Amino acid sequence: MLQQESQGDAALTRLTLEAAVDPGKKPQQPVKGNSPLPLHRKICYAIGSAPYQLTNNALGFFFQLFLLDVVQLEPFLASLILFLGRVWDAVSDPVVGFLVGRSPRRRCGKFIPWIVGSTPFGVFFYFLLWLVPTDAPSVSLKLIWYLVMYCCFQTCMSCYHVSYSSLNMFLGGNQRERDSATAYRMSVEVLSTLVGSGIQGEIVGSHHANMRKTCDTENGTLANGTFLLTHMLENTRRSYMVASVVLGSLYCISCLVLFLGVKEQTGPLSPLGKSKIPFFKSLRIILSHRPYIWLLGSFLSASLAFQLAQGIFAFFCTHAAGLPDSFPYLVLILLVVACLSIPFWQWFLVRFGKKTAAFVGMSLFIPPVIVITLVTHNFLVFAFMVALAGCSLSVLYLLPWSMLPDAVDDFKLCNPTCLNLETFFYSFYVFFNKFAGGITLGVSTMGLHFAGYKAEDCAHNPQVILALRILMAPVPIALLLCAMVMFCSYPINEERRKQIQVEMEAACLRGQAESPE
Repeated sequence: MLQQESQGDAALTRLTLEAAVDPGKKPQQPVKGNSPLPLHRKICYAIGSAPYQLTNNALGFFFQLFLLDVVQLEPFLASLILFLGRVWDAVSDPVVGFLVGRSPRRRCGKFIPWIVGSTPFGVFFYFLLWLVPTDAPSVSLKLIWYLVMYCCFQTCMSCYHVSYSSLNMFLGGNQRERDSATAYRMSVEVLSTLVGSGIQGEIVGSHHANMRKTCDTENGTLANGTFLLTHMLENTRRSYMVASVVLGSLYCISCLVLFLGVKEQTGPLSPLGKSKIPFFKSLRIILSHRPYIWLLGSFLSASLAFQLAQGIFAFFCTHAAGLPDSFPYLVLILLVVACLSIPFWQWFLVRFGKKTAAFVGMSLFIPPVIVITLVTHNFLVFAFMVALAGCSLSVLYLLPWSMLPDAVDDFKLCNPTCLNLETFFYSFYVFFNKFAGGITLGVSTMGLHFAGYKAEDCAHNPQVILALRILMAPVPIALLLCAMVMFCSYPINEERRKQIQVEMEAACLRGQAESPE
């Protein structure tokens, strides 16, 4: 019934717009660019999101643990790698966005060449990122190695992800069709997070658990450190390399599906040409658009909250909750629930609006993290709370990328002469999200450093446990509350969103009338 009403509303809107363009002409064909997107194009576009989530979430859940417990760097050096790497990654996004915007449209499109060209280099550097240099290199060489590999990989991923996310504006179809494609994309992203973290967790998780069991059997001390290094540590390092090969293969397959199944579409306000506006002028223009600024601020705070909890979760389960064996299964529960929740939240935002969905979804994250920090050695309680957190996590996957096209459309209607700036909007959106990740990883690792965390310790002092509890609940909750307060000022509500849709369809009709095929 709701679907029939929506179709009727859409038809009525289309007739109204056609009458406005030419009152004496009866419309005989649908508006170009507003016809429904083919299902195969939505699915192929969605599959193209997998590489970023496969690799980024494996890094988010395991890279900090890898640097501290496998490479055995000091927490300060690990935090330096994570923070500087994320800063480099964040800064590279606007630069890549500017270069993509200035690039010409080629035979296979404007964005596809960037996506395909960056893929082999991204896979190569991802493998090197998990490789432990042999022959016992010095600490300074380890620092340089992982910092360089991290920066090179993230640069390749910027070329891929900025181009891919900008492609959403050029799939064709209207606002509702783009939202549908975004829902498909977010489902694949959560599924990719599940696959990436699940593969990584299954391959390397048992090795970390064995290392913890060895510590437990020695009553908090390592009686034979050489034995642990030569047998368990080497096996753990090898498992990380195997996981990188598996995820790199999936990276290549996803890129191939995107290349074969998606074709870029132009529109009257999206001509897919070269951007002729200088870098800093483009930056000033988009950062003066009020809806975009409030959207950036609110989801920056929300991203900080979620990524901080994500980055510290492995440490918390291993060292504070007493569940080192259960961590891979908890991650699995989290991501399965997040994946299954996306259709519900897509229905919810259509029924009640995107702002309401964001408020409700963010608030669901607060009770689970409170309970998780108060309970230990209880897998069932953790599983239930993690499932509730997964339901909230799906909102962070879906809503930001569903709301960003509305802000971009609003900008194009307010600034019709500023063309081909879509990559700037998306690159700065990615920039702030990655910058949030760098801050959270740096802050959490430095917090452990000042609390006295040492990788070789089997039993940690109370200050380390307290630091883990603070980073797991109070800080993320405070950030989420800030996000919800800022989100109140976001000016694009459901009424404005529908008005944008009508104005964009009118622009499509004008463009079709002025340039008949």
